[in-house]
Amino acid sequence: MHAQPRPNRVALFPGSFDPITYGHIEILERALELFDQVVVGVGVNSQKKTMFSLVQRMGWIVRYFEGEPRIQVTQFTGLTVEHAKAVGARYLLRGLRSAPDFEYEKSIDILNKHLAYGIDTVYFIAQADTQSISSTLVREVIKYGGSLKGLVPDFIIDEIYAQPPAPATDAP
Repeated sequence: MHAQPRPNRVALFPGSFDPITYGHIEILERALELFDQVVVGVGVNSQKKTMFSLVQRMGWIVRYFEGEPRIQVTQFTGLTVEHAKAVGARYLLRGLRSAPDFEYEKSIDILNKHLAYGIDTVYFIAQADTQSISSTLVREVIKYGGSLKGLVPDFIIDEIYAQPPAPATDAP
């Protein structure tokens, strides 16, 4: 009897990644140990002001994971579960830093199961050294010209401080 080949385990890690931080990177690196492919879905929301352009945010992720063929970077609008279906992902990845994160993510998970049965969410509890890192806090540090060392990769720091960003929108 021949063993049936196992279908690829594909996960979608959705977010704005404005900018990608070491917290996001930690989740992605841990996810690569569990999944055959991880799709980083950079969400486009015309109602949300971002500090960095969509092209820049996607480019940073591609550059950081250059040489890792199991990471794919896409953009999407609309419902996360619809994008998960479109890229063949059966799993959503989410990071948890605190109890409020869990409560928020739990309500999103319940709604996602209502919208798309069969897509499961996998939660990664942030390691101690990345628990306090969020894109929101990083943007605040940037706004006031503080040190980003240890929060985002060095090449991103160089780009950010080489030319301060003008407010960007997610309009495609």
